[in-house]
Amino acid sequence: MKFVITLKHDEDGVGTAECASMSGCISQSEAKDDAAANIHEAIRGCLKVRAERGPPLTLGTRLLEVAVP
Repeated sequence: MKFVITLKHDEDGVGTAECASMSGCISQSEAKDDAAANIHEAIRGCLKVRAERGPPLTLGTRLLEVAVP
């Protein structure tokens, strides 16, 4: 499976990776690259818990580009 993730760096320099199609599936690290690498483990964990509890594995999402003049 492939997932779209967002990467952010906050004002303190902490990197955050979040899986858009799984609410609450987040990884944080001191370095943005580490957060991106660690999100794989977070996604696997979220999929496992969702499979055990029965909610949908993912939410329906789509990626759009929006131009703002």
